[in-house]
Amino acid sequence: MDAFLLWFDEFWAVYSNLILSLGINALLALSIWLTLACGLLALANAAFMGIGAYAGALATMNYDSPFALSLVVAMAAPSLVALAIGVPVLRLGGVYLAMATLGFGEVVRVVILNTDGITGGALGLNGIPQYTQWWHVALALALVLFVLARLHRSKTGRAFAAIRVDETAASLMGIDLRAHKLAAFVLGAAIAGLAGALNAHLTFFIGPQEYGFDRGVEILTMAILGGVGSLAGPVIGAFFLTLLPELLRGLADFRLIVNGLILVTVVLFLPNGLWDPARLRRWFGMRG
Repeated sequence: MDAFLLWFDEFWAVYSNLILSLGINALLALSIWLTLACGLLALANAAFMGIGAYAGALATMNYDSPFALSLVVAMAAPSLVALAIGVPVLRLGGVYLAMATLGFGEVVRVVILNTDGITGGALGLNGIPQYTQWWHVALALALVLFVLARLHRSKTGRAFAAIRVDETAASLMGIDLRAHKLAAFVLGAAIAGLAGALNAHLTFFIGPQEYGFDRGVEILTMAILGGVGSLAGPVIGAFFLTLLPELLRGLADFRLIVNGLILVTVVLFLPNGLWDPARLRRWFGMRG
């Protein structure tokens, strides 16, 4: 037993940040899954993550806010921003919505860069207290999954699905398209902000470069790679995309090449993602 405890202590000391990153990335994937579930290709989640990270970190550092209150602030700040920009932006659809939300993300990055007195500018914020523990991430992920599962099975969730399939038909059925899209957008922003604050209080440091275009594409990739047909898909996609570079670390200079080849292979042969309930049912039926 003593040998196991010693091994576990050593393992946790080396890999604790990676394990906690799995949960944080799962939250990010779920945040964009929510908007995708409503038929919205919105790529503002990295910006919302950044707003939540800075809001939570500043509340902790400047106002000695309790960690729980900092998390609430981190969820409220991007939610309010999403509410403000969602009314005009969500009139767009498809690639135009994606472009508009990408532009919003760039605006957020530039604002962070040019508010040195508050955000630290290009130097970022350093010395953020490391309050995030494993149970914070686990509890946050469990609560978000519970809420989204209940939402998915509710009248609102069915309205989201109807909007995703056919907006015109959904409107004729009496579904308020604008209200439901805005609700998905705001709730997704809140989840992204929560993930941002948990990450900020884990890594000690945050900077504007962490919340740019690359991070936005990464969040979308996690959801699409895992599969958007169920809540399990984004979580599996986040775990896969987070662990893959670590598993391939031994390949040194070839790691990124092999990483890319594996991702392309998954997309080509598993177009509905790693977790596809329909495919699993077919496989189970064949085996039966």
